[in-house]
Amino acid sequence: MTRHPLLATLAAALLATALPLASLAQPAASSATSSAPPAAAAPQKVLRYAFRVAETTLDPAQASDIYSRTLTAHIFEALYTYDHLARPSKFKPLTAEALPEATDNYRTWTMKVRPGIHFADDPAFGGKKRELVAEDYVYAIKRFADPANKSPVWSYIDGFHFLGLAEQRDKALKGKRPFDYDARVEGLRALDRYTVQIRLAEPRPRFIEFLAASDLFGAVAREVVEHYGDKIVEHPVGTGPFQLAQWRRASFIALERNPGYRERFYDAEPAADDKEGQALLARFKGRRIPMIDRVEVSIVEENQPRWLAFLNGQHNLIEQVPADYVSQGMPNGKVAPNLAKQGVQGWRQVRADLTATIFNMDDPVVGGYTPEKVALRRALSLGLDVEREIRLVHKSQAFPAQAPIAPHTTSYDPRFKSEMSDYDPARAKALLDLYGYTDRDGDGWREQPDGSPLKLQWSIESDNRGRQMSEQYHHSLKALGIQVQFKPGKWPELLKAARAGSYQVWHVGGMSASPDSQGALQRYDGTQIGGQNLARFKRPEFDALYKKLSELPDGPEREAVFTEAKRIAVAWMPYRIRWHSYITDMAHRDVIGYRRPLFWQDWWQYVDIEPTARAD
Repeated sequence: MTRHPLLATLAAALLATALPLASLAQPAASSATSSAPPAAAAPQKVLRYAFRVAETTLDPAQASDIYSRTLTAHIFEALYTYDHLARPSKFKPLTAEALPEATDNYRTWTMKVRPGIHFADDPAFGGKKRELVAEDYVYAIKRFADPANKSPVWSYIDGFHFLGLAEQRDKALKGKRPFDYDARVEGLRALDRYTVQIRLAEPRPRFIEFLAASDLFGAVAREVVEHYGDKIVEHPVGTGPFQLAQWRRASFIALERNPGYRERFYDAEPAADDKEGQALLARFKGRRIPMIDRVEVSIVEENQPRWLAFLNGQHNLIEQVPADYVSQGMPNGKVAPNLAKQGVQGWRQVRADLTATIFNMDDPVVGGYTPEKVALRRALSLGLDVEREIRLVHKSQAFPAQAPIAPHTTSYDPRFKSEMSDYDPARAKALLDLYGYTDRDGDGWREQPDGSPLKLQWSIESDNRGRQMSEQYHHSLKALGIQVQFKPGKWPELLKAARAGSYQVWHVGGMSASPDSQGALQRYDGTQIGGQNLARFKRPEFDALYKKLSELPDGPEREAVFTEAKRIAVAWMPYRIRWHSYITDMAHRDVIGYRRPLFWQDWWQYVDIEPTARAD
């Protein structure tokens, strides 16, 4: 097979850089005195791929987006993790000695840290090895409560009601003084060097999901934070399998194998009938992880260059093949013959995600809870042609959503049907007419009930996909007689504006971070406004249901609460949940062992790179 010219160039460059430095610095020895030349060092095993959206931070206390959290998940480690191959998902210890002990009706959780685990070497430790201890988890969680960090997930943490933690935060806020990390917090303590105890005000039967989020709640060493101060976002130091090697913001990130990472070996418990999982276990069981040396992540926002970078071999993995190119890469769910001959692999599955249109409930035009405001949002939702968007923009790589519950989570029901997925422009126009959104001046555009112009401002990403989506929204809204102006921007900027409530309409996707369906309902929880609740929705009846879901054990009673929560979400329509996605990943033959995780972000340590396996 003929090698692509770019691949040949890359191969030559790799061979050139693999020469020992000594061979370039020393003159050639005579044939009489020279010994056999040293063997060339084995090439590094490097995973290369791209994010389509830039990271925002490498500090877990300040992260919430999936891209930043993919990076932090490989640097920091929580007490627990997910079995990489188990489907359905299964928890297992990561830095803990055993699974947690839950007592007092799931209000008290006690965990033992395994001795002998160390942080990656860093100047902050003064040249000494720094062992992981219980206090590092206590400190890491306190950082989310520190007002100075402005953590976007504080409201989520506060929802667990750690005894005394919110009060400690309030002292700092009201006293206008630094958060006191040394003050005793009853609900968050290191009982001894290796024992962490968390006490909650209310039962939380599924709290282990919190304890397994390495991307957010991994251990942090206090001396590192104090050493780097405001620069801590640039110096992530954890106990994880990788450490930061290079970072050009919103452009390129490289992580390398942590040379001091403890002995940890590939192990998993795939289901007996899981052929793929069983094959991966048979191949890798007992191998020390991580198996690769380096991961290079580029930020490539546009679809075409991201796809071409994969085809040309610049990247050996493409995560989330752009919808425009799925038919080229995996028509009908199978790798295209020309790519299969090169050893390209492909995977397609339903993702545990949802994508939604968001209405700012504080906005004077689309927000509010009066009948005419609810009617406007419901009319806009009925008027959005989601099936057309899926077909034209996403190339049928998605399917309409019925509720704010992600597939693969506990309460997702594929048989559930609601108004959320309806496209009915006639009904939308009737609602608008009924509540006074009519064309009073005869210019073809509707006005508000008070006669003022009805013109929406819709935030949108300034990339090709965003432009395609804006065309679809404009098409749908024009049919309703509603004007819309699009406000383009970079995704991190739009997210920042949304958190501050400085937008009118936007759209955002979310992937479930745990197997429980309640996670998706954070977006409706009134205590999480400014954090996960980007719509700024607040209804006491929903907040009561959310609290009840947190406390109830799994079972029919809890499922009935989920049903009521879904009904409220559809009725008030602060979000128009549009679709769930099919996700396609592809890799060249040198990437071995890839399997997309369901809810967790760390997976690099479970793959291997075999450079000699690439076809010539």
